[in-house]
Amino acid sequence: MLSFSLLSNAIVSGLLLGGFYAGVAAGATISFGLLDIANIAHPAFVVFGAYCAFALNQRFHLDPLLAAVFVTPVFYAVGWFAYQLYHHAFERRGDDSMRGLAFFFGLMFVGEVVLILTFGVDYRYSSAEYTSTTFKLGPVAFPLREVIPFVGSLVILVAAQAFLKRTFTGRAILGVSQDPIALRLMGADPVRLKRIAFALSIALAGAAGALLLVLEPIEPAIGRDFIGRVFAIAVLGGMGSLPGTWVAAVMLGVIENLTSIFAGASWAPAVAFGFLLVTLTVRPSGLFGR
Repeated sequence: MLSFSLLSNAIVSGLLLGGFYAGVAAGATISFGLLDIANIAHPAFVVFGAYCAFALNQRFHLDPLLAAVFVTPVFYAVGWFAYQLYHHAFERRGDDSMRGLAFFFGLMFVGEVVLILTFGVDYRYSSAEYTSTTFKLGPVAFPLREVIPFVGSLVILVAAQAFLKRTFTGRAILGVSQDPIALRLMGADPVRLKRIAFALSIALAGAAGALLLVLEPIEPAIGRDFIGRVFAIAVLGGMGSLPGTWVAAVMLGVIENLTSIFAGASWAPAVAFGFLLVTLTVRPSGLFGR
């Protein structure tokens, strides 16, 4: 028999999990939705961010949230270099479709091998005490290991949205996604702007990785679980729409959680992606697409 306690906890847990999915997908929304770069390695950068936060936690006893402050600028620099390499090797030659996709596939698998050789295949987890703390509001449980990634992801999306909408560089990046030729005629450099935007997307992936370490134990191949979700959220929310990313991620999180509890975990991806297909049939441009 369906109880209110079970249903309410399933919905709340799905909301919290979906919020975290939004933080993971934020960078992909920028790279894939705004720059038209299919960075299939985006979840791998998230996992790298998680392992960097783990290493800082183990070596210097830094809390994963504090570690994110150090990880984010490093990953911005990594993203800057990765785009520079991608642009010179593929984009400027017009080979940025299949060959560029193969480039990011290669990055993903090389990164996974590096993590295996460095950390092994065992699960790693945060030693922060709050990860085992749970608050209750009536029958509804709020585990801090889910609440903190939810709040952190919300901060990531709000900060990214504020940068894109309220700064000159952010609005120029939005202009690149709409009409790079017109932007070039106005004296701006589309390549430089795309480099900044891609670096930002990788920086957001690094920050989301630190939140992943709070949420659950990590292992080198865990990024594969997020590949489908990340791009599904980016497409469902509307290409390049960060508010749409948040709404789509929360919806998928709730649908997945409810399906897992009442129908079994094996049905969760099928139902979630079925919802994606139905939604795109009705709104091909996504929930917040233009």
